[in-house]
Amino acid sequence: MEVKGKRIGFGLTGSHCTYDAVYPQIEALVKAGADVVPIVTATVQQTETRFGKGEDWIERIENLTGKKVIQSIVDAEPLGPKMPLDCMVIAPLTGNSMSKLANALTDSPVLMAAKATLRNHHPVVVGISTNDALGLNGVNLMRLMATKNIYFIPFGQDHPFKKPNSMVADMNKLLPTVEAALEGKQLQPVIIERYQG
Repeated sequence: MEVKGKRIGFGLTGSHCTYDAVYPQIEALVKAGADVVPIVTATVQQTETRFGKGEDWIERIENLTGKKVIQSIVDAEPLGPKMPLDCMVIAPLTGNSMSKLANALTDSPVLMAAKATLRNHHPVVVGISTNDALGLNGVNLMRLMATKNIYFIPFGQDHPFKKPNSMVADMNKLLPTVEAALEGKQLQPVIIERYQG
């Protein structure tokens, strides 16, 4: 299903090294005609890393979408009853936020938006970026994979030898994953080979 005219929430969590891969995907959604609603965690807002300042990323996303970024749980809550989303995307989804989502903890605007979307029985698309997907967080990954209305951007090990527990989504597959999720389908294959040697 095309995203044109669809209201798509786009949540970013604190995998700062992934933003360069995610930004073009927000751009692709906008170019495809989606009404993109940006949402960020406090980590995105407040952290400065070698990958940039949070405030600079927020400014870029606001300029791209033409909307103010939702930065509080209070402002995200109406995305359920009053201003529902057709689909919620979380990319990148860190291991920390993944564990919270899998265990129904709602302590950030992004997780509130996801909860609000799930309560409306609309799809939530996640793009994981975590160093412990095949470690302690494996149980949370599998819990989300078995949860109705949660769909995964295809993912794989980013470096099985240096970081054997780490898995990252192929963000280039974000748009087709959203299109499939809007039809109630998981884009396949969901587990892919990412490591190129």
